[in-house]
Formats: sequence, C-alpha cells, structure tokens
Amino acid sequence: MSEFVEVSHEAAVCRVTLARPEKKNALTSAMYERLTRAFEEASADESIGALLLMGSQGVFTAGNDIGDFLAAAMAASAANTTPAGSRFIYTLAKFDKPLVAAIEGPAVGIGTTLCFHCDLVYAAPSARFSMPFVNLGLVPEAGSSLLAPLRFGMAKAAEALLLGEPFDAAAAKELGLVNEVVESEALAAHAFVKSAALAAKPREALLAARRLLRGDPAPLLARMDEELRLFHKRLRSPEARAAFMAFMEKAKG
Repeated sequence: MSEFVEVSHEAAVCRVTLARPEKKNALTSAMYERLTRAFEEASADESIGALLLMGSQGVFTAGNDIGDFLAAAMAASAANTTPAGSRFIYTLAKFDKPLVAAIEGPAVGIGTTLCFHCDLVYAAPSARFSMPFVNLGLVPEAGSSLLAPLRFGMAKAAEALLLGEPFDAAAAKELGLVNEVVESEALAAHAFVKSAALAAKPREALLAARRLLRGDPAPLLARMDEELRLFHKRLRSPEARAAFMAFMEKAKG
C-alpha cells in the first residue's frame, strides 16, 4: 500500500482501492498523487485492459479531506501551481482505457463526479451519492456541470448540483449514473468480472468504440477549465471560508 491507495493487477485489470477507512477514505493530496500515477501507469501498460476503482471496508469516499484540501489549495495558490486533486480529475477525464467503479457507502463530491467518467458503475444498496459543492460555497468540478445535465436531464441535475440533494443507489440507477445495483457481498467480485470482460475484448476495437461513445473531448475539457477557474476563485471567497469553518466546527462536535 502507498499513501492509502492500494494497486494490484489481475487478469489484465488494474484494481485501485482507496484504503483509508478510518477517515472514510477521504482523499488527501498524497492520495490524489498516487491515484494519478496509478492511472498513468495503467494507461501506459500494454498488459492492462481496464481499471477498476473501489473503496475499502464498505466505503467509497467521503470526498476531500477538508484540512488537507484547504492547505493544499493555499500552497498551490502561493506557488502558482495546480493542486494534486485538480491534476487527478484531468487524468481521469483523459484516461484512454475502460474504467469501472464499484461504489459502497458514501460517494461525496469527487466520489460522485468521477462516476461520470466511468464506462460502467456498480453500486451496493448502501451507496449514497452527493455533490454538495454549492453548500460549501464552491462550484461543480470534474466536468459535472456539463455531464450531469446530459446524463440526468436539467431538472434532476439541478436537484443534485444546486440543491445538493443526495441520492441513493436505486435513484442513481434510474438517473443513468449506475448500471446495476448489486448486494454488498457480491459487489467487488461482480465489478471485477465485468472489468475483466472488458479487458478481454479485442483491444483496438474496444478503445475505438469507447472513443466514439465519448465523442469530441474538447467541450468537456473546456468546461473543466472553466469550472477549475471558478472553483479556485470561490475558494478565496468569504462564502466558502464561512462554509468550511462551519463544516470543520461541526466535524469537531
């Protein structure tokens, strides 16, 4: 294990597991860096045909580790560099092989938005999706302001992104974010079987078909650029500072 992210290879599948269960797999900059490296290595490795992303001990991720997130954002701003989390979402969007996710428990923020970039998503009944960006004085990220309306329709996207209303696995399946709801005890094996099935397909045909399904990446990347610009502007706003202070006080209590 490295930086709370476990990486293993089996049957041409790269399995990447978030492994910080004591913090509900909340993501730190070091974890984002390890995720980015895992995706880049899987992309370059010709023996890998698909990547499976999952959480550990019944939890996908509670989103960003807020303390680490704020410190990293301030450091990146001072150094005029791109935070590790932002680098990861671009890596995710540009990943060129089939991507599968297995979701249990909370999938907060990036835990939900990364699902828009997956080819197949399987969820346990315990899965709870949420995109509470506006609640924290921020804006959506990872292209979700473009992808959610395309996937959900405008009305449901507004519920998820403007109201920040969470939704369960059954609702996610109805919205088209999840392919299938699978009992928790069978979820990991089911998602792996589907990942291995993708990895066993004729590789060039599979990748070409995937590119056709996704279409021109330029509009998505342009939207992600705009989201990132506004996201970091909002991070410096009084609204966001107040929201984060309230969140951290509640977490202490």
